[in-house]
Amino acid sequence: MVAVTDKAIEKLKVMISSGELRPGQRLPREPDLAASLGLSRSSLREAVRALSLVRILDVRQGDGTYVSDLSAESLVDTLSFIVEFQHDSSVLELLEVRRILEPAACARAATEISGNALAELEKILELVTIDSPVVDLVAADVQFHAAIASAAGNSVLASLIDSLSGPTQRARVWRGITQEGSGARTLYEHRAIFEAIRAHDAQLASMWSTIHIAGVEDWLRRTLDTR
Repeated sequence: MVAVTDKAIEKLKVMISSGELRPGQRLPREPDLAASLGLSRSSLREAVRALSLVRILDVRQGDGTYVSDLSAESLVDTLSFIVEFQHDSSVLELLEVRRILEPAACARAATEISGNALAELEKILELVTIDSPVVDLVAADVQFHAAIASAAGNSVLASLIDSLSGPTQRARVWRGITQEGSGARTLYEHRAIFEAIRAHDAQLASMWSTIHIAGVEDWLRRTLDTR
C-alpha cells in the first residue's frame, strides 16, 4: 500500500505547492483523480485513507474529500517529510541498533524491576486500546519502551535507547497508518513483554523484545525495497 500512497503523495505535493489545490479545497471526483494519479479507484481510496489519518486530507461523509485547512506551507512540509522518510535508509539503521539494545534492557528489567515500576509499566499498557488513534498508540509505545529502559537500572543504556526513540517515532506512526493490523500486533507484543518481565523471565523478555523491534524493522526494510 505504501507504494500506492507514494504516487498520491507526490502528486498532491505538486498540486498543493503549485496552488492547483488550496487548503480547504475539495478534491476532484474520485474517477478523475484516480486517472490523473495513475491509480485504480480502490488504490486511491487506500491512499486517501492514509493521508486523512495524518490530517493532510479531510474526508467528509456525503460531501467529498477536502485538503486540510492547514496553511499551504504546513501541508507541503508534511508531505515532504513523508516522501523523504520513505526513501531514508538511515531509519533502518537506527532500528537495527534498537534491536540490539532493547532486548538487553528487557532482560535486565526482568531481574531488576521494582514493584512500583512494574505497576507503572502496566498503567502504560492500559492507556490505549486497538481503537485508539495511531498517534496515541505510538505515544504509549514510546512511554512503554522508556519505562523498561529506566527499570533496567543502567542509566547509560537508558540514555542510548532514549536517543534512538525520537528519530524512529515517525516510522512507527507511518507503519501504524499503512500496515493493517500493526496496532493490534504492537499491543499484543507489549503485553507479552510485560508478562515476561513480571514473571522475571529475562530470556523470554529479551525474545519478545527482539520479535517486537524486528517487526518494525522488517516492515521498513520491505518498504524501502519497493523503491
